[in-house]
Amino acid sequence: MATTANRKDHPLSMRLPDADLAIIDRAARLRGRSRTDFVRDAAVRAAEDVLMESGLVRMSEDGFAAFLAVLSAPAAPVPSMVEILQRPAPWEKDRGKG
Repeated sequence: MATTANRKDHPLSMRLPDADLAIIDRAARLRGRSRTDFVRDAAVRAAEDVLMESGLVRMSEDGFAAFLAVLSAPAAPVPSMVEILQRPAPWEKDRGKG
């Protein structure tokens, strides 16, 4: 007796103007993706962004006070960033040699 596997995919259909479809197809080609993969990834990413924006963060009163203290404290320099920012820009390195 043949058994069929339960399909976990759900079809999603939408109507798009030609111009929108052309943009999607062009972007998908640039990424080396199919239209379906490109649209699915873009939709999931957009949905995750919305969910992250609307997520509620709960913390205790002490935790919130500690959080505010960290935000209010002066910034500490990051040595590697300080070093990078003190380097001359590539276009400034050869000044005076010419």
